[in-house]
Amino acid sequence: MGFGALIDGTGRAAEATGGVDYLVWLAPALLAVSAVQSAAFESTYPVLSGFKWQRIYHAMTAGPLSPEQVALGHLSWTVAKMGVSGAVFVGVVAAFGGVAGPGIALSLLAATLTGAAVAALVMAFAATVENEGAAFNGLFRFVVIPMTLFSGTFFPVDRLPGWVQPVTWISPLWHGTELARDAALAVWRPLPVLGHLAYLAVLLALGLVLVQRSYRRRLAR
Repeated sequence: MGFGALIDGTGRAAEATGGVDYLVWLAPALLAVSAVQSAAFESTYPVLSGFKWQRIYHAMTAGPLSPEQVALGHLSWTVAKMGVSGAVFVGVVAAFGGVAGPGIALSLLAATLTGAAVAALVMAFAATVENEGAAFNGLFRFVVIPMTLFSGTFFPVDRLPGWVQPVTWISPLWHGTELARDAALAVWRPLPVLGHLAYLAVLLALGLVLVQRSYRRRLAR
């Protein structure tokens, strides 16, 4: 709201935001960012704790649960938390006039899908970490933070240098932000929507395969 007050909504600023208030333009992107950041945190240290510190996963698989079920259970819980916290965020931003219409509900689904894709991949990586989690610092510094800054969250990616823009296309957060923003602003672009959904679906499917394999290998020792 503070930075948005400096944007007059005319000229290049209006072109960048599609003519809507900056808060309305920013809100769905922040929804996607919060989902990705929550996914990254819930899929790192809690996973390491389950394997190494508290060893909850070992206790669970001592019963009738399989490693694959443990992995899917943790992922499902993470996705549920993202959905609930995202709904709270929507309520708060709506109170400040940051919601343009009912499309924000679809934005929440897009953000949750993005977070799920990130969570599955990060969980698969976290399941291979056997030290005290120092590798997670690199993950947050060199993956999560750059994704937040260069995925179209605070400004359109076409404002970046031309050689940088293709790099943003591999970011799941960029795809999630585009989906969430189009839904919130009632912008209908069939082909881009299908492309974004397909990319996130492939990442999620890959993450599901990898996370179950990683849990099975780690818990079979």
